[in-house]
Amino acid sequence: MDPSTLIGFVISLVALLVFMVMEGADPTSLLFLPAIILVIVATFGAAMSGQTMSDLKKMGGWFKLAAMPGKVPPAAEQIQTLVGLAEKARKEGLLALEAQVKAIEDPFLKRGLQMGIDGTDPEELRAVLESEIAAKKAEDKVAAKFMNTMGGYAPTIGIVGCIVGLMNVMGNLSNPEALGPMIASAFVATLWGVMAANFWFLPMGAKILRVSELQAAQMELLVEGIAEIQAGTSPRAVRLKLSALIPPSEAAKEAA
Repeated sequence: MDPSTLIGFVISLVALLVFMVMEGADPTSLLFLPAIILVIVATFGAAMSGQTMSDLKKMGGWFKLAAMPGKVPPAAEQIQTLVGLAEKARKEGLLALEAQVKAIEDPFLKRGLQMGIDGTDPEELRAVLESEIAAKKAEDKVAAKFMNTMGGYAPTIGIVGCIVGLMNVMGNLSNPEALGPMIASAFVATLWGVMAANFWFLPMGAKILRVSELQAAQMELLVEGIAEIQAGTSPRAVRLKLSALIPPSEAAKEAA
């Protein structure tokens, strides 16, 4: 799991629990199973109804992307790889990269270089790679929208649970001693709805978009590097052009 995801969730939960203790509330009151089932299951079901069956088959990957997005290699590391390839191609020609391409683990870089080695027209090569980037960004956007949709439904479904609980209270007005706990239990559903939306679902949607941005930026960097290698650009020029594409903070680290 990406540490920031876990750390953020823990900080939010601890803040809530500390607030409850300071207010004199019992934190264990959150462990109200009916409210948890309603909010989580009903929210998930409502969000599912807005997707196609083909989308639903990808949900496991969506949650994995939010919780365990995988490591994005530093831009400086990618630049160094591309500069090394440019140097070899400059000295020995594109065909000399054939053996090195087989050892590359990044499938996107591997495909792009192989297309260049195979003599694909530069404009066509760029168009193919950029289309792949656009397709990935569109798919990630669907995943983020699903999480944001759950974040929108959860509070309302929590209110539904609260209303059902209050209906139960109204049916037991003849038992005044039980009204207090029953009313408190009714509001737990609302709390779970708001908490699930703002502690989990909406942050997960934001995380997917951020990871997608980082991955797309990395892929765009690779496209530029592949194009320069195919064009026979000098390694020094490749480094300068690619370094101009990364954020200033990362460029400063690379220079250091």
